[in-house]
Amino acid sequence: MTLSTTDVFDASASWQLSEQVSLRDEAFGALAYHHGNRRLVFLKSPELVAIVRGLSQFSSAHEAIDAFVEPSRHERYVAALSSLFASELLSGR
Repeated sequence: MTLSTTDVFDASASWQLSEQVSLRDEAFGALAYHHGNRRLVFLKSPELVAIVRGLSQFSSAHEAIDAFVEPSRHERYVAALSSLFASELLSGR
């Protein structure tokens, strides 16, 4: 099931970092560069970087988030992934 053409981020679906995106580690987290649309996005926490890098290993974004952050911070990371999806950095798988 591919969800990359949908307009809404669904955290219960399977996601991955887009093949057109490169991540560069930085002290604050990472820089994400989309080679297609030329967007540069700052990932401002090491936890978010770990989640994004690990997305493809989990059956849903919820599972990936649960693996890296405590439940009280879960919604913050769903919102962050939704923003990354809107910037075309994530694709469905």
